[in-house]
Amino acid sequence: MTFKTLLTAAVLLIGPVLPVYAACSGHSSQAMTCAEGSVYDPETGTCTVVSG
Repeated sequence: MTFKTLLTAAVLLIGPVLPVYAACSGHSSQAMTCAEGSVYDPETGTCTVVSG
């Protein structure tokens, strides 16, 4: 096989994998929002009503 053939084969094999890897890396954490009058409780993972 020639160099051009090997290079083309490598690009065709690796090319589809790169966008998938790029899409999966660098996720940011999403903020939890609760209804008015309640606050997020990280211990239970739920919103709790604020009294007072």
